Amino acid sequence: MNTNTMSLPKTSNNTLLPILIIACLFFIFGFVTWINGALIPFMKTINELTSAQSLLVASASYISFVVMALPASLILSKIGYKKGMSLGLFIMGIGALVFIPAAEARTYWMFLTGIFIQGAGMTLLQTASNPYITILGPIDSAAKRISIMGIANKIAGSLGSLIFGALLLSGIDEIKEQLSVVSATEKAELLNIMADSVVMPYLVMAAVLFILGFLIRKAPLPDVEAEPIKESNDAATTKTSIFQFPHLWLGVLTLFMYVGVEVIAGDTIIAYGISLGIPVADAKFFTTFTLMAMVATYALGAILIPKYISQTLALKVSAVLGIVLSFCIVFTSGFTSVLFVAALGMANALVWPAVWPLTLKGLGKFTKTASALLIMAISGGAIIPPLYGNLVDAKKVDLMAQGMNEALATATAATKGYWILLPCYIIILYYAVAGHKLGLGKK
Repeated sequence: MNTNTMSLPKTSNNTLLPILIIACLFFIFGFVTWINGALIPFMKTINELTSAQSLLVASASYISFVVMALPASLILSKIGYKKGMSLGLFIMGIGALVFIPAAEARTYWMFLTGIFIQGAGMTLLQTASNPYITILGPIDSAAKRISIMGIANKIAGSLGSLIFGALLLSGIDEIKEQLSVVSATEKAELLNIMADSVVMPYLVMAAVLFILGFLIRKAPLPDVEAEPIKESNDAATTKTSIFQFPHLWLGVLTLFMYVGVEVIAGDTIIAYGISLGIPVADAKFFTTFTLMAMVATYALGAILIPKYISQTLALKVSAVLGIVLSFCIVFTSGFTSVLFVAALGMANALVWPAVWPLTLKGLGKFTKTASALLIMAISGGAIIPPLYGNLVDAKKVDLMAQGMNEALATATAATKGYWILLPCYIIILYYAVAGHKLGLGKK
């Protein structure tokens, strides 16, 4: 008889402390990840970049999940969850320290290297924490637990965006005006001073990450493994390859698309607001709007799943809402359009919590490999946002060639670039409706 994976039965007393510890980890990499929304316009200014070039900040962070996911899985199999999480925090701390020489040299590739190293550490944390929280309790309520993790992640992201927005973007409008009139020497000096503003925040970040790395080694995290149970289909046969699970590969594609649209919603919204002529003093808060929309929806998910709605229904509703909001963004303008970008947080919040358990269902001994593949899908955040940036740059050039002034061309191009969201949400909807059932047999 074939087997598939379900979680070990756990009591609330046994799981509460591990859940709180994992929530702290989600808080940490939420804080580090979502400061990209402030870093992108900051890097664009100090390194004088195009939109596509500035979005390499997101690429450097998320491409690490492709490079490091399978090695992270191997590392965890050798040293275990606890030591792996500790190592991930140390690696993130090293990445933060790279920002110091990068700021001194004001060299973009060095900044990207530091971001990549931090992403490598986060890959190790994610590869351990996501399957851990998924199988820590009943599989049918996994989306509830992951929603709680999402609340911690996005609250941290909101704080990170606010703090780094205040530290890095305050006064940037005035600096841009000065840059347009000063000499080349004065311009270089202004940009160097601006670049140095990242040194102290990243020194503090590195210190905190190293301290947490030591503390996590002492944390009481029990070993949790998948438990085999009987499959419900009568004609079950033993699977011999990861390629025999089409719902897994479609789940990986779905997660790839989802992370892409999540990063676009959170990391482009500040730059988008600026492109529409909204002052930086106001635009620097926009990532927080997106993340707070996600937090509110995560809270709903934690309350409603699975008692009132299923994980599958939550995914369907999320995909449909994403499609509707994509149209709203491109057919509106100004601050209204910005609000629709922020509202994508509602469409995005429950996708990750729903896709993980739906994808890991029925995988048995292949669960760990599948988890690594899902972590690799986070690379959607490395690929789809730069595609948005390239669309914006190309559309801007085209509009200016048609005689449109630069300011209007910039705003129009930034809005039309959001068409890239539509096919992503359509793929998510397909997985919610049919893709997650492929190859699993009848219930």
